[in-house]
Amino acid sequence: MQIKKAIIPVAGWGTRRLPVTKTIEKAMLPIGNRPLVDYVVEDCAKAGIKEVYIVIDEKPFSQIKDYYSQNDKLIQYLDSRGKTAQLQLADTQYPGMKIHFYCQKNVDSRYGSAEPVAQVVEEFGIDESCVVLMGDDFIYNADGSSDLVRLMELVQNDDDSAMLATEIPIEDVERYGVLKVDGGVLTGIYEKPKREQAPSNLINISKYIMSAELLGRIVRYCREHDFGPQDQEYLITDPIIEHIKAGKKIRVLPIQGEYLDGGSVEGWLHANNVVCGGQ
Repeated sequence: MQIKKAIIPVAGWGTRRLPVTKTIEKAMLPIGNRPLVDYVVEDCAKAGIKEVYIVIDEKPFSQIKDYYSQNDKLIQYLDSRGKTAQLQLADTQYPGMKIHFYCQKNVDSRYGSAEPVAQVVEEFGIDESCVVLMGDDFIYNADGSSDLVRLMELVQNDDDSAMLATEIPIEDVERYGVLKVDGGVLTGIYEKPKREQAPSNLINISKYIMSAELLGRIVRYCREHDFGPQDQEYLITDPIIEHIKAGKKIRVLPIQGEYLDGGSVEGWLHANNVVCGGQ
């Protein structure tokens, strides 16, 4: 089944990476010579995605928007000096892919992973299966392959949903959403469980293929709840759990590559070491 659309939320202040995120958007922090989010977009290109919806916020600048736009002055400068290799590097657009930029509304009061997805689905009238990938982490395959492509191969019809997962040492499960899986199908998500209560060492890495029905459930979840800023986040895992409780299947695929997270200093440094070591 060929899925054509992807949603990538990147809005927010990136408070875990302050003070650098005062002036550099978290998803634009460099991994090697490229911004973190570009590894996510590249994976979409490998999977044949034709339309990408990047969810930004209403800051007075948008480095992500600039990155995926053509810089005519730079091109003219490089061309006039015969810098052919640099001209190719300056072209950050993906042939055959259209990138939409959507400014998330009420980003400070309606915080969480579900709300940006719900807003894009409503704004663009998405009524088909869609890839949903968070924009501050990615999966690195040194051989150039794609776990997103493998996930797509798992989805056979419009009703199917699926997600990627990765194994971690059991002593680290208290930091993550841990998955309970039966026969390759999700049966539960346990947020930051104690080691002795964890159903597995498989964790959620927020890389999904969502059916139109599941996307609609996310919209309803966000519109039917009015959490205050101090109450709880609009977590995308809440409607996912509702979905499986309603008898719907979400398949789980362990990744073959390495999950890299740029959200913390330690994770960002490790991601650079892995990617630059493989170049």
